[in-house]
Amino acid sequence: MKKSLVLALIVVVAICVVTGCIARVKTYTDSGQIISIGANQEFIIALGSNPTTGYVWQESYDESTLELVEKTYEPTEADEQDTAGAGGTDYFRFKALKTGKTEITLVYKRSWEESTPQDITKRFSVEIK
Repeated sequence: MKKSLVLALIVVVAICVVTGCIARVKTYTDSGQIISIGANQEFIIALGSNPTTGYVWQESYDESTLELVEKTYEPTEADEQDTAGAGGTDYFRFKALKTGKTEITLVYKRSWEESTPQDITKRFSVEIK
């Protein structure tokens, strides 16, 4: 009986993987990459960050083409152990809304300061099929 249940579960999971109902969300870290994704699929952009300095990633994108589903920050292990000044990673989870080409621009700056040439800018091209 247990073997039949396990086999049935394996078959269901295999069918889901083949049909795409269990999709792995791909993560991108390098600016300049072309993100190729299907409509209604999600992807993540992960960038190093250290909010203790006042710098944060400020995102800019076409809201008719992409939806920012979630923005989260994950500290490094050192930061979790109360190491002053340690950084972590910002995660931007996007959902592609419709077919087309668009761009995501992320600028690492302090919100209260004017933009300068020293600001770090990352651009990701997105092709939605």
